[in-house]
Amino acid sequence: MKIDVTREWCLRMAQLEADSDIGVGRYALNSIFDSETPSPMENLEEPTIAFSRFVRLMRRNHGLTVEKLAEDADVDIAELVEIEDDTRYKPQPRTVYQLANYFQVPRGKLLQVAGLTVPKDSRIIEEAFRFAARSEPVAALSPEERAALETFVAVLSEQKP
Repeated sequence: MKIDVTREWCLRMAQLEADSDIGVGRYALNSIFDSETPSPMENLEEPTIAFSRFVRLMRRNHGLTVEKLAEDADVDIAELVEIEDDTRYKPQPRTVYQLANYFQVPRGKLLQVAGLTVPKDSRIIEEAFRFAARSEPVAALSPEERAALETFVAVLSEQKP
């Protein structure tokens, strides 16, 4: 079978893409073919709030200072401070890996919550927002925070069927 790509076909395709952003890979596909779908980058920005609160509450739940967690999890103390204090900070993948191992939660799901991978499970992201909305980062863990933290850890730890 021979496929002819004519000049007219090329011009018609160029007209269809006239006002579209030029891009490559999956980001380009979203903007050209499905303008209703939010950009993956939008999805990656917001879960970091939950990641920041998760790290802070898990540290406090284990009765650790930032310095002790950095030492025990083998991560940079300055990055831990950034993670806890700046909800827009993007952690290094190695740091998320180390924290997932230390807190014994699945690395892939924690990478999603940290905004480092495209969310695959919408339930994790929904629960991450609920968790972030219910947690208060300054006071001691309230029973509600402890319950929210335990629920979130349970969702993160669930195995796929």
